[in-house]
Amino acid sequence: MGGSTAPHRGNRHGRSEEARQAVLEAADDLLAERGFAGVTIEGIAARAGVAKQTIYRWWPSKVDVLLEAFTEDMAEHLTPEDHGDLGTELRTHLARLAEFLTGSDPGAVFRALAGQAQHDPQLAARLRDDHLSGQRDRDRAPLLRAVERGELPADLDVDVALDQLVGPIYYRVLVTGSPVPRTFTDDLVAAFLHRHQH
Repeated sequence: MGGSTAPHRGNRHGRSEEARQAVLEAADDLLAERGFAGVTIEGIAARAGVAKQTIYRWWPSKVDVLLEAFTEDMAEHLTPEDHGDLGTELRTHLARLAEFLTGSDPGAVFRALAGQAQHDPQLAARLRDDHLSGQRDRDRAPLLRAVERGELPADLDVDVALDQLVGPIYYRVLVTGSPVPRTFTDDLVAAFLHRHQH
């Protein structure tokens, strides 16, 4: 082992966590390169440098690997920061969401899973209930903070407001395939604030 630059943690947990992250990154990369059908457990194992059995010990299928990779990436990149100002928070968050969905490997994973979910009701339910619901909670945060600060009316229907803000982004990403530039997301925010702030 001499000469290794990796820190020695003295237990197996550290190494298994490194292997887990390598598997999740490999799944992201392969999906972006090859599409959903081109991703296999064998391919992920080879790319991550782990045994196939290691992957099966942690995940029953490639869908499970991709779901976990996507969920971790969403939590890491799409947690809105508290700037103390609704306009700033929404402009930043919606621009980040658009970039994530259209320009990143995890966005490619999401588009593939959403496509697969159209003919796999079980996957559709898992994607919606276990994974996207967590992101919806994060998306709500700026609106809830603004209600608390008095920037938005106390009787605001937060779920409808959220649909008005993020719905057009997902529509472009999943339905029309149109680009989602910063001008588009900023305009969504401006229209929303015009309707709800007086």
